[in-house]
Amino acid sequence: MFSLTIIRILFVVLLTGVGYLLGEKNPWMFALGGFLIGSALVVFEIMARRVSLKGLSAAVFGIVLGLIVAKLFGGLLSLFNIPQEIDYNLRVLFTLIFIYIGLTLGLKGKEEFHLIIPYVRFRRQELKEEAIVVDTSSIIDGRILDIVRTGFLEARFILPRFVLNELHALADSTEHLKRQKGKRGIEILHALKKEPNIEVVINEQEFEGFSDVDTKIVNLAKMLDAKVLTTDYNLNRIAQLEGVKVLNVNDLANALKPIFIPGEKLSIKVIKEGKEPNQGVGYLEDGTMVVVENARWLIGKIVDVEVTSVLQSPSGRIIFTKLAG
Repeated sequence: MFSLTIIRILFVVLLTGVGYLLGEKNPWMFALGGFLIGSALVVFEIMARRVSLKGLSAAVFGIVLGLIVAKLFGGLLSLFNIPQEIDYNLRVLFTLIFIYIGLTLGLKGKEEFHLIIPYVRFRRQELKEEAIVVDTSSIIDGRILDIVRTGFLEARFILPRFVLNELHALADSTEHLKRQKGKRGIEILHALKKEPNIEVVINEQEFEGFSDVDTKIVNLAKMLDAKVLTTDYNLNRIAQLEGVKVLNVNDLANALKPIFIPGEKLSIKVIKEGKEPNQGVGYLEDGTMVVVENARWLIGKIVDVEVTSVLQSPSGRIIFTKLAG
């Protein structure tokens, strides 16, 4: 964000000036020190944005626990007649050891941290606490609106500003198809904001140095400890590799399709020829492809078929059949 960059620069300049004023005998050396301290703090602030609140609270609790155990262990050392210098070195050594143990154990158990208080689980009063980052494909797809209206999903939708900008760019496109997709996405957003079960929040976070929208979405979800809602296969894979939970509308649609077992019979209209010789292809009402063996000559007719096998692929489900009887 441009304003945030200006604030960071002013902060570094301010610390540099303070260092110059404090350094009476060697002002330029103090000014350099102020500049380095300011730059280090800015770098730390940028890096800290990637740390989740849950992980931070776990780390702080682990360090505090390590310090408490080290203090108790130091009290035990005082019971022994140990020279002062050795006693001091042992206290420092064991303090570092217990801080390390506490920090690592705290981070390993961070999933048990909720809000700020560690190891205390709060009962959720509203499912709106669930944060879900939505991408452009899931908005344009539109099925998420139907899912929300059924009441199966109650959450807080995080709409990144760069996703909203992408929708506006599509809506202003000179290509008819892209323009229609952009307008549809904006209409879906307006409809979602009126739904009582969810909350739509625009996130202004920008990720400098990343031009790819998918990478920005994954980074935002990691920073907010949120899930990603998408219909994009590539974004789905990237998010899973990064350890981000994904809600894929296509996976949900496939899971809700009826299950057919070999030997089951159904009626289907053959509408076109298949890839293999003599194959015919039809579709169920939910869009599932049905391949019929030796049915090329029956294109345009409704036939009774018997299921032989079912293939589940990342793009959907395919049912292979043969003519019944």
